[in-house]
Parts: sequence; C-alpha cells; structure tokens
Amino acid sequence: MDKKEPIRLQKFLAQCGIASRRKAEELILQGKVKVNGKPAILGDKVTDKDKVFVSGKRIVMPRTKYRYIMLNKPRGFVTTMSDEKGRKCVAELVADVGERVYPIGRLDKDSEGMLVFTNDGEFANKVMHPRNSVYKFYRVTVRPGITEEQLVKLETGVEIDGKKTAPAIVHVLVQDKEANRVVLEMILHEGKNREIRKMCAAVGLEVARLRRTQIGGVKMGMLKQGDWRDLTEKEVKNLLANPIVKGRVI
Repeated sequence: MDKKEPIRLQKFLAQCGIASRRKAEELILQGKVKVNGKPAILGDKVTDKDKVFVSGKRIVMPRTKYRYIMLNKPRGFVTTMSDEKGRKCVAELVADVGERVYPIGRLDKDSEGMLVFTNDGEFANKVMHPRNSVYKFYRVTVRPGITEEQLVKLETGVEIDGKKTAPAIVHVLVQDKEANRVVLEMILHEGKNREIRKMCAAVGLEVARLRRTQIGGVKMGMLKQGDWRDLTEKEVKNLLANPIVKGRVI
C-alpha cells in the first residue's frame, strides 16, 4: 500500500486477507474494527502508517505473496474455518498451507468437490460478485428419473422462497433406468445456499450426490478427495473466465 495514497478501510482489510470487502463492512458496522484507537466507521480511509485493529488484534499489510488454493472437499465437512457445534471444518484440510486462507464461496456439508481458498480478499470479492457471473459446474446424481418437463423447469428457473432462480444449463450425462437414477451436469452462476438441492426438490427430484467439478475456466481434474494444491498463475486468471457462450460450454 502506498503511504501517500489512503485507501478505504474495507479494501485494506480485504487486501490483508481478513475478509471480503462485504464481510469487512459488516465487521466495521459491528464495531469490531478500530483505527488509531478509535472505533472505525464506513468511509474511513487508511495508510500503512495507521494502526488498524480487528477484535483487538493488530492488522498489517502482508508482505508475503497471495496464495490461491484448490481443495477437493469430501462430504461431511462444513465450509467454515471454525464451528461452534464441533463439526468437521474445511480448515482442518488446509491447515498445512502455511498461510491463513479462507474459502471463496461454499459447499454445504453433504456436498463435495472443488473449493477455492485465498488470502487475497480483493480477488475473492471479484469471484463472488454477481456482476462477474462466474459459472460453477456440478455433477448431480438424482432419483428416480427425469422428464423433459423437469429439465425445462430447471433450465428456465424455479421458484424458491418466493423468488425465481436464474436460468441454468442442464445436461443429462447418464440415465440409468434400472437403478432409478440420473446423472446431470448443472451449470449455474448464482451461489445461493443449497440452491441446487432446492431446485431439484422443487421439481420432485431427490439429490443423491452433488459434486462441484469446475469454477469459471478451471477444472478440478484428478485431485484426490481431501487434498489441496496451489493454483497456477494461469488458473488464477481463468477463475474469472467465462466458459459459456450463448448457453454452450466452450
């Protein structure tokens, strides 16, 4: 950070890897942030000469390089860095990264697959912001079968909690009539809580397995469950790439 150029406090906190800008704003409004001994307010600007504290802990701009981590999350882990209920957290799986990183977005406890972690709050905010329409790819096993009408409803949007979901792209990958199951690829750019499960339930389908396989232009590939690896420089750029043109994957 340039000593001569003050930046907004929430941007400073994001660049320090504390949280996304939106979450940083919440911390400020909750009175958990102080600047030079005084409670911070939205709109405050700081330089590296200012003393910034969050929940009593001094925050300084990191001198280390940003980290971008891909994790293949197994079932049974909640997407949080700590849990008051004592459940298994994804933090346990990235404890050996060597930097304090946090997840960009989430997968529910019963879902699995690709999660990205970083200590770059600015970048995390870009990936999560709706205007960037970062597509997520899921392999979804549903029961018992699926009709053309159900497919159309999933693709055009269904009503959940009084609001219609954004259009999705849905492909049938496997249709196993003997086992009464269908494997779908579902591609969405919304990130609402348990959205795919709610969408499927709304059209009468039971989700047996849900796995995220790709975010933006980056595929999880053959990474083993529970393992993580650093993203390449090209993959970091491709997270914001749009692999969808006129409703088709490119």
